[in-house]
Amino acid sequence: MIEPVAVELGYRLVRVRLSGLKRKRLQIMAERAADGLMALEDCEALSRAVSPALDAADPISAEYDLEVSSPGIDRPLVRLEDFARFEGHEAKLETAQMIEGRRRFRGALGPVVGDKITIDMPEGRAEIPFAWLSEARLVLTDRLIEEDLRRAARAEAEDAASDTSAAQPPAKKHAPQKQGSKRKPT
Repeated sequence: MIEPVAVELGYRLVRVRLSGLKRKRLQIMAERAADGLMALEDCEALSRAVSPALDAADPISAEYDLEVSSPGIDRPLVRLEDFARFEGHEAKLETAQMIEGRRRFRGALGPVVGDKITIDMPEGRAEIPFAWLSEARLVLTDRLIEEDLRRAARAEAEDAASDTSAAQPPAKKHAPQKQGSKRKPT
């Protein structure tokens, strides 16, 4: 019920998580499908749109708080396309099953090969079946921050350009006047 609303507004869900023991919290993590960003205004718009659907369906029996947020720079990686998009960036992965005697991996993301994630670590490369992942997230690095700032600046410039062109009224065409003629005041 959340995803169709998000998609209609142009957002892609990153994660939906219900947490808390006494007071429940429904966390919706999303990003704009067009550029992967999520500003405060986007969070507000998605929250306002999702709330009526949640109220109507009433999927959570207890009281809960709704939290809509961006995935952040050190975002979780939840789809195969996330791993391909962030290839070369440092990530931390945890698996549900042991692979080569371990469940935790940290290193640079390599290429996605079929349904396997590759990660280059100081001790070598590991291939991890996507289905075996229990948790995966990017590690905050200077390179990741720099790329995120560049991406945000590009999106802001594009938004400003589209706002400027949309705000300007179309030019009016006037019938040419003869030189020296004057309009009568009305």
